[in-house]
Amino acid sequence: MQYKDYYKIMGLSRDATQDQIKRAYRKLARKYHPDVSKEKNAEERFKEVGEAYEVLKDPEKRAAYDQLGANWKAGQDFRPPPNWNEGFEFRGGGFTGGDAGEYSDFFEQLFGRAGFGFGTAGRRQQGFHARGQDSHAKIHIDLEDSFRGATRSITLNAPEMDGQGHVYTKQRTLNIKIPKGIKPGQHIKLAGQGNPGSGRGQAGDLILEIEFNKHPFYRVAESDIYLDLPIAPWEAALGARVKVPTPEGVVDLKIPANSQQGDKLRLKGRGLSGKTPGDFFVVLQIALPPAHTEKSKSIYQAMQKELDFNPRQSLGV
Repeated sequence: MQYKDYYKIMGLSRDATQDQIKRAYRKLARKYHPDVSKEKNAEERFKEVGEAYEVLKDPEKRAAYDQLGANWKAGQDFRPPPNWNEGFEFRGGGFTGGDAGEYSDFFEQLFGRAGFGFGTAGRRQQGFHARGQDSHAKIHIDLEDSFRGATRSITLNAPEMDGQGHVYTKQRTLNIKIPKGIKPGQHIKLAGQGNPGSGRGQAGDLILEIEFNKHPFYRVAESDIYLDLPIAPWEAALGARVKVPTPEGVVDLKIPANSQQGDKLRLKGRGLSGKTPGDFFVVLQIALPPAHTEKSKSIYQAMQKELDFNPRQSLGV
């Protein structure tokens, strides 16, 4: 995927005001409109300018885009940094023109349904006494926070615009309660922490979407938790009792004799909590000792002689 330099596309500096962005778009849209332009690449440039304007005219999209930094070059291979949009607060007013399918892969990755999530919130109600718009943000928590429940301090970034039309990011810090058993993709709603209402209208809500930080041991799928457990070849062949870490502490687990690579052992009800608790799955990974010494090599050579074993027999070779 190629990086799009929206400022370069519109011939603007990164500190351009919102009025300058609007004027640049009007000029370029007239120049490249396919119905009137004689430029060879008019249609392509018109779409490119429209996409750039879709981002830069919106203080929220623009502030999010600016977080990627100024060191990227147009056309450079690009992948969004991990958790790049974490803690970024937005209203999500939707798209203002065109079909989302007309936007580039770069735009869709950042701002489409699979990316930043713009377009999910309702528009502000009209009228003097109107409820404020809801705000949305994505936050990452540790798996252990979901297991036990926790109170955490989070910092959110929201775009603001100064009197000269420059966009900047303002931070606010909140203490939130993380309910026990919450899963990735679920939400925490903080009533009255969204955007202020107009007149005597109430403030909107703040909706936090939950994601889990990558864990060094565990993987989460729905309510279930998976752990890849290394075991020695003799533990797999002969059976053994081994200690296994879980989010609730270390447990003793019986490895059945003649276990195979990839076998799954289930600890029922030890996944994420809920009306129907998930399970904890141990996935066996047979780890081979290295043959670095003459003694270790002789042990492998003895196994080769004593055991009639062809791991490729199922392949017919």
